[in-house]
Amino acid sequence: MKTIIAIIFAHIVNTKNKKWIKNPLYSQDQTFKKLIRSALQTEFGKKHEFQSIKSYEQYQKKVPVRDYEQLRPYIDKVVQGEENILWPGKPLYFAKTSGTTSGAKYIPITKDSIKTHIKSARDALLNYFLKTQNFSPLNGKQMFLQGSPKLEKKNGIYHGRLSGISAHYIPKLFLKNRKPSWNTNCIEDWEKKVDAIIQETIGEKMTIIAGIPSWVQMYFEKIVMNEGKTISQVFPNLSLYVYGGVSYEPYRKVFDKLFGKHIDTLATFPASEGFFGYQDQFNKSQTDLLLLLNNDIFYEFIKAEEFLKGNYDRISLKEVELDVNYLLIISTSAGLWSYNIGDTVKFTSLKPFRIIVTGRIKHFLSAFGEHVISEEVEKAMEVATKLHNVTIREFTVAPNINPKEMLPHHEWYVEFENLPGDMLAFSKALDKEMTRLNIYYKDLIDGKILKSLEVICVERGGFNNYMKSEGKLGGQNKVPRLSNDRNIADKLKK
Repeated sequence: MKTIIAIIFAHIVNTKNKKWIKNPLYSQDQTFKKLIRSALQTEFGKKHEFQSIKSYEQYQKKVPVRDYEQLRPYIDKVVQGEENILWPGKPLYFAKTSGTTSGAKYIPITKDSIKTHIKSARDALLNYFLKTQNFSPLNGKQMFLQGSPKLEKKNGIYHGRLSGISAHYIPKLFLKNRKPSWNTNCIEDWEKKVDAIIQETIGEKMTIIAGIPSWVQMYFEKIVMNEGKTISQVFPNLSLYVYGGVSYEPYRKVFDKLFGKHIDTLATFPASEGFFGYQDQFNKSQTDLLLLLNNDIFYEFIKAEEFLKGNYDRISLKEVELDVNYLLIISTSAGLWSYNIGDTVKFTSLKPFRIIVTGRIKHFLSAFGEHVISEEVEKAMEVATKLHNVTIREFTVAPNINPKEMLPHHEWYVEFENLPGDMLAFSKALDKEMTRLNIYYKDLIDGKILKSLEVICVERGGFNNYMKSEGKLGGQNKVPRLSNDRNIADKLKK
């Protein structure tokens, strides 16, 4: 019965989605008008003269691009319980995320915007079922590795992590068969929580497992170590792994080994600020994401290279080009207006609009003017590990600006699953790919401004120990792929 309902529902959703996929610019225009109309009587809407905005060009002139700190005076009022500031009424939730210069960020989630989060997650799964005709995951248990669903109420608004908030909205299709239990999900200590989840899932008919790769990896490795079997042997009915937030490629080899056989994967792009995309094709290895234009989000884009130079000129969806690194700017039904979320994307297709996530604008390395981004270091690592048959667990890149007795260079801190047979050759392969991917880096190497990169081995568990020391073990926390300073590198060295 559950499968029949899912098939019918998947076809209905697919038919609805085809309309906005075929008419993307019209959908964005309608979203734009709806957002402006809804916020006319808010404090933000009045101050920015929403009543006089009739076009996107007028909106650009009246509403500047803002990051969290610049929007914070409005958000602080909402946190204090004031109504009709950024969006009508009060938000239902604040998604608490890791901090900026001022500490934690509080991202509003309204009655309107929470619906788009839930709908997008649902559609991602239904689309997978329909496209692959694999409905077997419905007939088993599903486990979502997420933050605690415990929420704190302040001034009439609940506060918590996005993944914890999402736990209150599990689709009915999965409600009875979800894991872990509510009490286990509420355990705050991540290592104790993983141990408790293992106890609850071993012996169960697990069919879907979801979560950020680095933390699901910890869960899988403990199972493999305890049981002496691969994950597919422990969970023979497991057929789908759902992830989001990071590129899967650096983890693929480790997961393939842990799985022990092919397991389908589904890439998604959720964030506290909105659910932006999901993988809609399953007939090729590329996991680009369908940009969602039906969820009350109006998108704008700034060329990342220009943004780093201080040029904030932005464009709408109709002006984007393929293979350009853009900073993602959003306006939403949560009351975020021309908001810089910090993520960068590239378009892989314009019909329909599909993207890949290339990193974070604040996670770049340009200590010497090289403008290296996450996408480049991940691609270089992918090439080098395949060439040398190496598997890695985690890595990050940092500059060494004033080394003793040598030129400045990039240091790659790598936690290996298996070490390269020839570390020097592995390092050269990384460096060669980096010079191919980044012309600025190549010029600095050729000009003897930088010497070739250096690989530094991190002990087993080193990255988890670092994240634990920072109070960021588990949940939605991720290790940055690269940074323009040595904060992470120096702590890893210790």
